[in-house]
Amino acid sequence: QVQLVESGGGLVQPGGSLRLSCAASGSGFSINFMGWYRQAPGKQRELVARITSDGSSMYADSVKGRFTISRDNAKNTVYLRMNSLKPEDTAVYFCTLRNIYGYDYWGLGTQVTVSS
Repeated sequence: QVQLVESGGGLVQPGGSLRLSCAASGSGFSINFMGWYRQAPGKQRELVARITSDGSSMYADSVKGRFTISRDNAKNTVYLRMNSLKPEDTAVYFCTLRNIYGYDYWGLGTQVTVSS
């Protein structure tokens, strides 16, 4: 069983920055990729960014140039550095892990609110 624990959310003013962290724990999992999704009120969950075990990353168009995903393979941890935050970035951010068998694990989410 895999557990994902997110941290780092909070309230920030427009133009500010936050860094989210997600640590995976458990046993018997082999990671294909880890990433972040977000879900705003009344909207569908959407991909923000993801990164494979070899470091290849991809981003949603809406966050390119502002967000950076990175990972520490030794710690099974993925990070999301969010700069130049906008009110439309307000959402619950969920960490996800896909193993090599195609099974997805999810964290409980962390709230990010961008407001003055």
